[in-house]
Amino acid sequence: MFDFEKLEVYKVARILNKEVLEYVFAHTEMDAILQERLKKSSLSTVLFLSEGVGRMDDAEKRSAITSARSAVYECVTLIHLLLDLDQLDPELYKHFYDRYEQLSKMLLGMYRSKV
Repeated sequence: MFDFEKLEVYKVARILNKEVLEYVFAHTEMDAILQERLKKSSLSTVLFLSEGVGRMDDAEKRSAITSARSAVYECVTLIHLLLDLDQLDPELYKHFYDRYEQLSKMLLGMYRSKV
């Protein structure tokens, strides 16, 4: 097992990523640009997190964790837009928003603990 797979933050990010990607794949009527951006940002959260854990240098780890958190912020902005365009159910928006908030806090804690 890889180190990142043991982390609770990775487990949360992975589950959320799966849920968001399932939503995106099921809603092909969504604007193509928004769809691609949400896929990219969602994937970036778990990819940067796993990359960061694998880095040997603390500054590089922190940089990757910062990038993962930035991707979370981008995802939140995108779900705001989808909600505003009536392309995301308010209940599902709340679910995604709450999970992203949780993930953001976990990443911030990880960053502050010097990874």
